[in-house]
Amino acid sequence: MAAMTPTAPDTVEAGTSGTAPHASTRRPRRRPRPRVWRGAVLALAGAYFLTPLIASFVFTVHVPGQGISFEAYTELLAADGFTQSLLLSLGLAAATIALSLLLAVPALIAVRIGSPRLRPVVEVVCMLPLVVPPIALVTGITTVLRWGPEHLSRTPLYQTFLAVQNEDFPVVLVLAYTVLALPFVHRSLDAGLRAIDVPTLVEAARSCGASWPHVVLRVLLPNLRASLAGAAFLTLALVLGEFTIASLLGFRPFAVWIVSISGAQARMSVAVSILSLVITWLLLLLLSRAATVPATVSAAPATSRKES
Repeated sequence: MAAMTPTAPDTVEAGTSGTAPHASTRRPRRRPRPRVWRGAVLALAGAYFLTPLIASFVFTVHVPGQGISFEAYTELLAADGFTQSLLLSLGLAAATIALSLLLAVPALIAVRIGSPRLRPVVEVVCMLPLVVPPIALVTGITTVLRWGPEHLSRTPLYQTFLAVQNEDFPVVLVLAYTVLALPFVHRSLDAGLRAIDVPTLVEAARSCGASWPHVVLRVLLPNLRASLAGAAFLTLALVLGEFTIASLLGFRPFAVWIVSISGAQARMSVAVSILSLVITWLLLLLLSRAATVPATVSAAPATSRKES
């Protein structure tokens, strides 16, 4: 019995050390998933999106009986109203992005921090533009614009109604586009706020002596950089492609200008459509690039750090 006692652990260790590699050799190896299907899906998606663009480009540069000609693009740059309409659409997009973010960011942060019960109410209000058709929205705007000058002609608001309809920069389009962009801005910012711990960040910054403007500008907004870029991304695409409201109100941004020349000059209209896609893609790439740039986040102002 005394001789068998020390050999038992050795036997167990030997059996364990001997069966472990044997069991590992019997495990089935995972085969790498084939990447052929990925390439096929990407190729089909690329062909689906690029084939119409290539066909449109060939239509603009190939003239039957003359061969290749880029007259559609050269005449486009000198076309009447091209530069003005493009700059107007870009200005409207910038103003709409600024106004929509100025309205949505403080409201969602306040709801997230102080009143979580109001979150469903804010969400319903922001989603209402998806329920109301644009044609109904523009009808209401037209009614208000007609009613105002008739009843407020002897008040200072009369000049306000005239100023918002200025053809050089129609503020009424900015207000209408802001309403249309609210659902997309809300979804993007709400997803970003859910991804970070807003109460903890605010409490940490406030405990370090940071003011509320400093908390919002230097703590929360850098963490929402991707969400802000996504909201600006969607708003820019909405404004550059919107036609119904601008056309019914009698203004001529880029989308309306494209339709106005499509009847008389088919090649130029297709060329300007391709050019608008290129411009939109470049602007969206700039926004996505801005979202990926790293930012430094400070929890307290410099004076508070020196005092601490």
